[in-house]
Amino acid sequence: MKTKGYLLLFFLLTSLTGAFAQNEVSTDAEAYLNNNDDNALFIPESWEIALDSLKNAWHIQYYIDKNTHPGYEEAVLADASVYKDRLSRMNTIMEIPYNEEVRKYIDFYLRRKSTFEYILGMENFYFPMIEQVLDLYGLPLELKNLTIVESALNPTIVSRMGATGLWQFMLGTGKQYGLEINSLVDERRDPLKATYAACAYLKNLYQMFGDWNLALAAYNCGEGNVNKAIRRAGKQTDFWSLYPYLPRETRNYVPQFIAANYVMNYYANHNFRPAQIDLPISTDTVMVNQAIHFDQIASVLNVDKELIRALNPQYKRDIIPGNTKARYIKLPTLSIFAFVEKEDSIANYRRNDFFAPQNYVSDNQPEKIKHKVRKGETVRLLESKYGVSASNIKRWNNLKSNTLVAGKILTIYVDNGGYIANTATNISTLSAPEIKTAKASSSSTPEFIHYKVKKGDSLSTIARKYSGCSYQDLIKINHMKNSQIKVGQYIKIPKA
Repeated sequence: MKTKGYLLLFFLLTSLTGAFAQNEVSTDAEAYLNNNDDNALFIPESWEIALDSLKNAWHIQYYIDKNTHPGYEEAVLADASVYKDRLSRMNTIMEIPYNEEVRKYIDFYLRRKSTFEYILGMENFYFPMIEQVLDLYGLPLELKNLTIVESALNPTIVSRMGATGLWQFMLGTGKQYGLEINSLVDERRDPLKATYAACAYLKNLYQMFGDWNLALAAYNCGEGNVNKAIRRAGKQTDFWSLYPYLPRETRNYVPQFIAANYVMNYYANHNFRPAQIDLPISTDTVMVNQAIHFDQIASVLNVDKELIRALNPQYKRDIIPGNTKARYIKLPTLSIFAFVEKEDSIANYRRNDFFAPQNYVSDNQPEKIKHKVRKGETVRLLESKYGVSASNIKRWNNLKSNTLVAGKILTIYVDNGGYIANTATNISTLSAPEIKTAKASSSSTPEFIHYKVKKGDSLSTIARKYSGCSYQDLIKINHMKNSQIKVGQYIKIPKA
């Protein structure tokens, strides 16, 4: 779909590679490891970005602690003949061949045991839905594993080029396939709607090329690059014949996909165990016809705000703008009944704090904001963040390239769905929790509770005790580098 692969820098959750079960690793596998390292691979960017976000993911804290236990077992690699035999026995519609390129990525995934076990845990949450949509479109079910290559099953991941969500849609392609993208809502982050869009796109690509491997290549680098490779290869239409003529990332994209299918089918043979993910399997949705903030739901229903965010990643600022059109929210099944019963109480809870009249603008009137460029930001990243095109950002600011200088102030006109998050503060540099704090500080000095950490506390459990506050809020407010706390430490918590 776009260029987003990078050479491996460092993996926070990488499983150790030097120790294997002594009687299960052959001389062939050991020799292969000695002659092949990750520095020679083209690494999916999602696997580089995902590991940073996983370390502090609220629903995986227990799993990370478990993996440090002395009894934790390392992954087991296998001989080439074993990989080849197992791939040949897989029941798939798509071609799943074995070669040395595929082997490189099988071993790459196997040496990321912690990360892949997280993916195995999230599989139960996302894959039933993805399989249902794939079946509806008449597509091979093994395409679900493309999300592993694209995003490592992280619906909020954003690549350096601005591709977003489980299926890593760029802004233009996402809008082309009907996804709503603005400053409040980004349906590329909605697992269900993004899956429908991805299936429609993949079906179109297959109809265009008549070959699933070429369809995958086009999904990665675009139809134009695949057609160019076909011409350069003398009109051959087999992926492996086109291999030398494709962009480097795309050459490795299909082997990564095949390797992901292998590990998802044979993980138990390599000592992998799915992570214990603290997300509810039983969920339901309800339509909302008025503007509601996640903090209102969390406070009235006593539901963890981080859980609401995890189930509804499409709402970028914790706001459901149901006042502009009916929208759905996903909650644990038991909470759905409570939501229906108390919807009016939820909508009216501290309403003036979240939805003051001056925070609304007339229909179709864009909001003018000032954005201060941060280190590493590009026009493409801002395109994804604000749901506006890169060409418009460059035109509004007389820019000649996508490169930006840190500290530069840009003017951007955004679609905020009829709602301005804050009129007195530069919202472009703030997250939703920071916006709330900034509004309070504009009129008075915010008041805080100083909480003394007790044995058994974590930032998540502390945050649950105080409505409208998440563990991520506490990290920011207390200027912490991560979620680690010590008994006796004082944590600053904003008063409700």
